[in-house]
Amino acid sequence: MAEKLLEIKNLKQYFNEGKKNEVRAVDDITFDIYKGETLGLVGESGCGKSTTGRTIIRLYDATGGEVIYDGIDVHAKKSKKQLKAFNRKMQMIFQDPYASLNPRMKVLDIVAEGLDIHGLVKNSKERTARVHELLEIVGLNSEHANRYPHEFSGGQRQRLGIARALAVEPEFIIADEPISALDVSIQAQVVNLLKELQEERGLTYLFIAHDLSMVKYISDRIGVMYFGKLVEIGPAELLYTAPLHPYTQSLLSAIPLPDPNYERSRVRKTYNPKMHNYGDNEEVIMREVTPGHCVLCSESEFESFK
Repeated sequence: MAEKLLEIKNLKQYFNEGKKNEVRAVDDITFDIYKGETLGLVGESGCGKSTTGRTIIRLYDATGGEVIYDGIDVHAKKSKKQLKAFNRKMQMIFQDPYASLNPRMKVLDIVAEGLDIHGLVKNSKERTARVHELLEIVGLNSEHANRYPHEFSGGQRQRLGIARALAVEPEFIIADEPISALDVSIQAQVVNLLKELQEERGLTYLFIAHDLSMVKYISDRIGVMYFGKLVEIGPAELLYTAPLHPYTQSLLSAIPLPDPNYERSRVRKTYNPKMHNYGDNEEVIMREVTPGHCVLCSESEFESFK
């Protein structure tokens, strides 16, 4: 059995809490991430995927619940020294490769920022050599170190974002829709790079995206979110071939295939929360239908799934 690296317990992230315009971006979700795996998190825009990632890494303070990383509660009170140590273990690759890089800084300084903060190099010579090494690792070269972000394409900028994340040698990386702003051919290159880095360095990923086909390619397990709720989670292949929650089924029905015959007969399923036949007093919770495959459902739905 793989070792748990991250435990998310009843995590909540509410904005404008208690007000009329309260938004429950993340609403009481629970899941685990194991060392060395990739957990894909999917759902439509606005479902709370990115907010979940940002709350895990503590860019937002959680409204409720716990984030246990390697046995330590991320959202408990911590000293600056403890937070610094935590930030070295967990890094983030952001969605927008244009906005996430400081346009006034050269690549050398952007990638070396983490090295400087954590004191991982002794002098400027070692600093430059380490940045050059990181650029080579992500498929760029040492000549790029003296350029500015605007001189790069979108795919190259995302590689710079990956190099910056790798600089402090993290154990866990949250990839927040890292390919959504890129061309399809470049998306495949970036995903393959992430897979190679995972194999070489034993990294653990939370891969956030809305493209189920790409998520299936990179993920060991997949979680599906809908309006702040985690509605289904399970092994990637099982969730793809035998989805149980109607929302997961609707997402999968929207994936096009390069087959004209299939496309002519493809039936799109639409999801409406009202399609659930909940009894008056039925509790709707995550239930394990088969080992590792959990669905948000009532007791009567659970019996029908089994």
